[in-house]
Amino acid sequence: MLQHDYILEVVGKFVESVAVALLGIFKRNDFTHIGEAEKAVAELLDLDPETAMALSPESLVTMMRLSGVGDTVAAYAAYALRKVGEAYELEGDAEVGSLRIAQARAISEAFGVEEGEVPPEFAELERELAR
Repeated sequence: MLQHDYILEVVGKFVESVAVALLGIFKRNDFTHIGEAEKAVAELLDLDPETAMALSPESLVTMMRLSGVGDTVAAYAAYALRKVGEAYELEGDAEVGSLRIAQARAISEAFGVEEGEVPPEFAELERELAR
């Protein structure tokens, strides 16, 4: 029960910080928020941000499996990385954008998350971004 409560708290903070970052990126074209979203993903996965974002898609999945939280947070991480990838592409950095999208795809495949799935906690954000 304690672990469940802890995970809910971590996911709640993650959703909040990613939502703020993505709104900054996609609604105000402020790409300085990309780093905030990446940092939130790394923290969710309990990894150093620089290390996590430099990992190949397969290595990131391995680290998630080793951490033991991969199944619990995979949909959130995949969603955020996919959006960050789109942000990089919008900014003109197709190389990093492709890496983030490949990381998201690898997480989805490894943990049985439907590609492009939007976790319920991000549904309102998706509606806001679509406006």
